[in-house]
This record gives sequence, C-alpha cells and structure tokens, in this order.
Amino acid sequence: MTFVDRFKQLNWDDIGMSIFSKTAADVERALSKPKRDLEDFKALISPAAEPYLEQMAQQSLALTRKRFGNTMSLYIPLYLSNLCANACTYCGFSMENRIKRRTLTLDEIDAESAAIKKMKFDSVLLVTGEHETKVGMNYFRQVLPNIKKQFNYLAMEVQPLDQHDYAELKTLGLDAVMVYQETYQPRTYAEHHLRGNKMDFEYRLETPDRLAKAGIDKIGIGALIGLEDWRTDCFFVAAHLDYLERTYWQTRYSISFPRLRPCEGGDANGGLQPKSVMSDKQLVQLICAYRLLNPEVELSLSTRESATFRDNVLPLGITSMSAASKTQPGGYASGEEELEQFEISDERNAADVEAMIRQRGFDPVWRDWHSAYSG
Repeated sequence: MTFVDRFKQLNWDDIGMSIFSKTAADVERALSKPKRDLEDFKALISPAAEPYLEQMAQQSLALTRKRFGNTMSLYIPLYLSNLCANACTYCGFSMENRIKRRTLTLDEIDAESAAIKKMKFDSVLLVTGEHETKVGMNYFRQVLPNIKKQFNYLAMEVQPLDQHDYAELKTLGLDAVMVYQETYQPRTYAEHHLRGNKMDFEYRLETPDRLAKAGIDKIGIGALIGLEDWRTDCFFVAAHLDYLERTYWQTRYSISFPRLRPCEGGDANGGLQPKSVMSDKQLVQLICAYRLLNPEVELSLSTRESATFRDNVLPLGITSMSAASKTQPGGYASGEEELEQFEISDERNAADVEAMIRQRGFDPVWRDWHSAYSG
C-alpha cells in the first residue's frame, strides 16, 4: 500500500464542498480542541475561519515556540543545472523555453560552495531540472560526496527516483528530499505537464513512500499554490502528511507553500495565470492551520515571498527560511541574474536576513534545526 491507495479514496469535489460548508461553530470547535484532525483542518482553512485569524495566529505562535523555541533554521538553494526533459507551463526551466542551458562542473560547484560558505550557510538544497540522463544518478554520484564534505546538511529537489537510488544517495550524504506534487487534482496536473516523465502523476505521488522506505531523514511536500483551488489542494497536502506520519513515523516532514511566481515562458509573458489567487492574509491562515493541525511539522518559507511578508509572518509558525537565493546555476559565484527558474521577491542578502531574525528575538541557525540541536 502507498499513498496512491489512500488518495483514490478521496474525492476532490466532495472535499472542496466540505471545506466551503464549514461554519463559525466548526471553527470555534477546532480552536477549542487540544488536538485537531483533518476535519478540523478543513474548518481552519475555510472562509468561515477568516474572522478568527488573530486567535489562530496566537495559538500557532505558542505551539511553534513550545516545540521549536526561538530558533529559525536558514538554508540556501544551490542550482546545479537547468537542463530539463519536461514541458511544464509554470517553470522557467521547461524544455520548450529557449534559454541557455547549463550544468555545473565540479570546479564550478566548488566556486558556488565557497561563495555560499562565506555567507555562513551550512544547510544546502541542491536543485536541478528533471533530466535523468544528463542530470541523473551518474551526475549525483559524482557531485554529492564533494558537496557533502563542505556542508553539514544536504537536501535535494530533483526528479523523482526509485527507492534503491534514494538509498544509494543516502550513503553519499543525502539527508532530505523535497518533492512537491504541484497539484493533487489529476486533470489539472495533466493540463500543466505536457511532455516528459513528470506526466506520470502516480509515480510522483508515491515518491514520499519510496523516500521513507529508503530511510531518508526528512521529506518535504507541498502544492504549487495557484494551479488549482488552494484550499482543496492544501487539504490534500495535509492528508498526505497525515498518511506519511502514520505509516513512516521515524521520518521527519516539512511543508512548503510556494505561490506561483512569474517565470520565463509563463505568466511573465501573459501566459499562465493563477487559477486560484491566495491573498497574503489567506497564506497566514494556511500557515497557522498547518501548525494547529500538527505542532511537530516543519514549515518552510522561501524567497518567493516579499521581505515584508516574511518578516511579519516569521513568528507565527515558520521554522525555516531560505535567504539570498539565486535560482540559476552559477548565480552565487558569478552574480548572474539570467536563466532563472522563477523570479524571487525577497532579494536581501544573508546578513540582512540574519539581522532581521535577531531583531525579532529569534536565533538564526545556519544548518538544519534538528541536526544543530540534537547532533
């Protein structure tokens, strides 16, 4: 059994109607409970919960401080390649976009790593386009051991792999993998994934199962907010998390909530527009709802969001943030600003983000929170 079996028991339309039918009484009931379930989560992300945002924020802040203290883990993405064999409507790396393609060599990776180390980071997220022949296991076998020598915590966001591949990468230093389903609505998924292996909805959906069976320390999941109704998609993320924690309780989990950003070939050129627009207030509601559902899960906020928003939402449930991100291969050593996967919004350098965190009474941690305080 995998999450695909559980997924087939869930009906998208029924869940959406259930969320929108929640009442103020349902929200108040959820807020009064010491432990919430998925039905409570529906209430907390529903329109009926919007007037209760202050209560949600206060409870979310208290739960986060109780579990994670005043720490804020910092990480940085290291883009290794923008080669991709998929055609996806929302991504600047899509194979149909006419951009310069680049895959970093070992020497170029060393230069990037040196630039990142100067910024104090010790937790790195390796990112590539999805190209299994040119940026697949042979490439990962070559570069991972060298990168691991330089950083304490190593995460990856690459194409889904088989279980034995993840088990091998773990021996080479891999600690965590982020794999986002993009949308849990199969029809919408098919509309946005036009060519390549990423068209296989179920193989991607089963990836966290394979990761957990391979013994990977931490798994990150999420939906790309805007492709579908955000409330229903984010409920499926919560249901996925619930299944994973019940099935693979030894593994840690994190959730991200990226909103659609302009990219080459996407809505920057008048093409893809969000099907569901989430306001800043609604994103705060979602962050708090995840925390109220699960006091243990790690919640991550990237530089897709504005500096002002990140500053203000930081205490309410977030446990890790990226900073000083460059979304193109070679961007840290060269300072290049082309070939980006998507536009970032918070363009502050790492020192400025660190200063902001300290000003708000938090302790910046430059490696994975768990490894910093338990290892």
